[in-house]
Amino acid sequence: MVKQIESEGNLVILHGDEMAQVAFDAILERFVKKHVDITLHEIDLSAKNRLRTNGRIVSEAVDVLNAYGVGLKNAGITVNKAQLEQFAKEIEKEDGVTIDIKSLDKLATKSPNGTIRKGISGNITREDIPFTNLQRNLPDWKGRDIEVMTMDDGGLKGSFNRECQFSGILKLSFIDDKGHLEVLHTRPISRGDIYLIATNSNKKVKIWAEEFFQRALDEKRDAYVGLKDTVMPGYDGVLREVVEGVYKAKFEKKFKAKKLKYIYGLIDAQAAMMVAFPPERALWGIPDNTSGRKMLKLVNSLKMYGIPQREHQVAISRMSAGGGDQYGSFNSPAKTDGIITLTIGQRILHSRELKKGDPMLLMTNHPEHIRDWVRQCFEDAAKKDQEIYFGLKREYMFYDAVISDIINEVRDELAVDGQTPPPVMMMTPSKQLRKMICDPPRNARYAALNMDGDIFSDITAALGGSLATASSIIASPSGTMLFEAPHGTAPDLYEMYLKSKGKKSFFNPSALLYAVANALEVVSEREPNKELKQYSDDLKQALINTVAAGFVTPDIKGKTTNPKKEKVLDLPTFLDKVDKELIKLRK
Repeated sequence: MVKQIESEGNLVILHGDEMAQVAFDAILERFVKKHVDITLHEIDLSAKNRLRTNGRIVSEAVDVLNAYGVGLKNAGITVNKAQLEQFAKEIEKEDGVTIDIKSLDKLATKSPNGTIRKGISGNITREDIPFTNLQRNLPDWKGRDIEVMTMDDGGLKGSFNRECQFSGILKLSFIDDKGHLEVLHTRPISRGDIYLIATNSNKKVKIWAEEFFQRALDEKRDAYVGLKDTVMPGYDGVLREVVEGVYKAKFEKKFKAKKLKYIYGLIDAQAAMMVAFPPERALWGIPDNTSGRKMLKLVNSLKMYGIPQREHQVAISRMSAGGGDQYGSFNSPAKTDGIITLTIGQRILHSRELKKGDPMLLMTNHPEHIRDWVRQCFEDAAKKDQEIYFGLKREYMFYDAVISDIINEVRDELAVDGQTPPPVMMMTPSKQLRKMICDPPRNARYAALNMDGDIFSDITAALGGSLATASSIIASPSGTMLFEAPHGTAPDLYEMYLKSKGKKSFFNPSALLYAVANALEVVSEREPNKELKQYSDDLKQALINTVAAGFVTPDIKGKTTNPKKEKVLDLPTFLDKVDKELIKLRK
């Protein structure tokens, strides 16, 4: 019988879905409940339970996190239309309750991540787990035959963005082709806040898609398309519908005849795959020119210079507090031809014409949320003696220029207080990305806005070996800390697990284990509790020692410094090895 460590602390547990949840359950039983007597507040954030509660469970999770201050979150799925219908049928069968899909709250169907980060005002930091024997098996990029296509305009490049000069209610309205006025969205805004309205033309997207698929056919390339339709269903989701509509109507049969593939993916995961595991030949289409230009410039640099090895771990600080940028946006297609107007009271800030179906996006951010993020970046960089590289598009984005001013203000405030700010450089996001991948500095922290940070962190994690070899920390100015793994739910591994009735159980639990250890460490520091602190240190070291001994999961096979020594294990056996290593350390 293991003697439990007594703790007076509280730990919030947010459960998720699929294979990640199978691993999470096992980790909690073996490495938390078995060893630590601590009050756990467990909340089921699975996709089905979010539907079952019509999203109320997400709001409850935010309240509980803010109440107790330390939490662990597992990955959950964002349901697509087929999954939504499937879960609704299952709930009706299990509970005898009919789910009206059309009247569901957005919290029931969209990813809870943005709501939780906004609810606790948390910013994300992602860092590599300090394994001692993992190496980057980098692909040979020089001369690789991959081309990138993006649109010339639309999106943020053609946006109207300003620093707000008034406080009040920001109102987005739509006047249809018959003169009827409809208020689409409202939100409070204060003087000094920044706002941005962006639109795109489905007609131009359709022309781009036809040129894209025709080029793929002419050059006999597989066609990849990446967008973020889960976060922006009313914007990127519209672009995806237009692109895939063109493909199905005009190109699907032609692609099959030439044995070419069309592959859609979320832009963050697809960028990670494309950079770390590039195909020999492809045409990569990114309709959104904001992300598209970054990837175009990165790919051109990779083909010229390749990817060098890096000596230091990579840290990315991602501004997510307050739901800033696309993740907290209002996004929707226009119902008819008409005009959108952005107003505060009687003041018209901006207006533009839209055609039926054209997507629109409105996003805002608050200076104090930005300031909190910048302070956190400086504090974290100072602790680890890091340089900071901020990525901002100041040339034509008032939105980013305001953020730049705040960075300089915070730096000056630290200097006045007698603190030495870490070295800082500001550059465009595309240069920031190329610096991070193609010309890595000695020891750096890359500070990026929300969408860029999402994409960049997935790329670096994939290059580091696996998404399961990085840790993710969400910290708020109030002190609330949420720890999670940067990977998803692994639906392919879960399908294998179900088909084999649990006999084939493969998953890398490293990121989840490290998140557990990080959360327990914070609880121990707040009590304080030396015994619990030592346990959290031992758990981290047990994980690192296990991999150092050559015990790996399939995703990092061949990625250690001594591949011949490796033994590939399934999930239960890998956890057994970590457990045995933990026992050794605690004798």
